[in-house]
Amino acid sequence: MKCVIIDDEPLAVELLQDFVKKVDTLELINTFNNAIDAVSFINQNNVDLIFLDIQMPHFSGIDFLNTIEKKPLVIFTTAYSDYAVEGFNLGAVDYLVKPIPFHRFLKAVVRAQQVLQPIANQAIAENNNTPEIEQDFMFVRAEYENVKLNFADILFIEGLKDYVKIYTTDNKFTLTLISLIKLENLLSSKGFARIHRSYIINIKHVKSIQKNKVLISDKRIPISESYKNTFFEKINL
Repeated sequence: MKCVIIDDEPLAVELLQDFVKKVDTLELINTFNNAIDAVSFINQNNVDLIFLDIQMPHFSGIDFLNTIEKKPLVIFTTAYSDYAVEGFNLGAVDYLVKPIPFHRFLKAVVRAQQVLQPIANQAIAENNNTPEIEQDFMFVRAEYENVKLNFADILFIEGLKDYVKIYTTDNKFTLTLISLIKLENLLSSKGFARIHRSYIINIKHVKSIQKNKVLISDKRIPISESYKNTFFEKINL
């Protein structure tokens, strides 16, 4: 995984650089001591994972995530535990509180690899030069097996910190370890829409829209203000 470190504390950057060198699956491609300088680099380069400090002067890690166009995986590294909930709501893979022990760092990296793998498999399939019908399904890891889910059968997806619940037309759900951001990138061209920080919906299964909620099956799902305009434009409202 190609990774970037963004932290205003030089000692923290040095420690993370040392940790990255110990993990064969990580490739450090750049470091930044402020988030502003990192914006253009992230938007213009292929980055899989960011180790991101939250509390930085003038432009925080939260501001940074809300600014960048590309959305790599993010592991927050901070001296404060107060932002954990907000961090996970923004799709962070993990949240490391300083001082960071190596075993905790490694656990977070393994979690990022588990999240990235299904996306990497999807990219390989899409880049295959062999002519084929457009893929209308995906595989997700659930417990000890890879489960095939047809896009047409997915009603909506609910984010739950580290995991997501994928609800299907058979009145069941699949619990899997992946971020909503990655699913949003994968499914946005398949007739799905992000309408809330915790929800992605399959537009074809929407029965009605009532004020700030959509009705799918018997579930009323909230539409947040931050996603409302984009969603309404997508469905021509």
